Amino acid sequence: MAKPLELNESWIDRIADAVTGLQYGTVQIVVHDGRIVQIERTERRRFDEVAERRAANRDHTSGEASRK
Repeated sequence: MAKPLELNESWIDRIADAVTGLQYGTVQIVVHDGRIVQIERTERRRFDEVAERRAANRDHTSGEASRK
């Protein structure tokens, strides 16, 4: 039978800190024997400039293909 999770105000604050400001990514909470032992944050950053450059290159390339 699983032990009940021990969760106090300190862990709630740590979880909130891990999630705060996160736009893209994950927060994993690792539990051992009913106790939180670790919080892992993986953040992904998306750069619009890169996506815009790719789209511009795609448009430029497709324009050349239609002229041939």
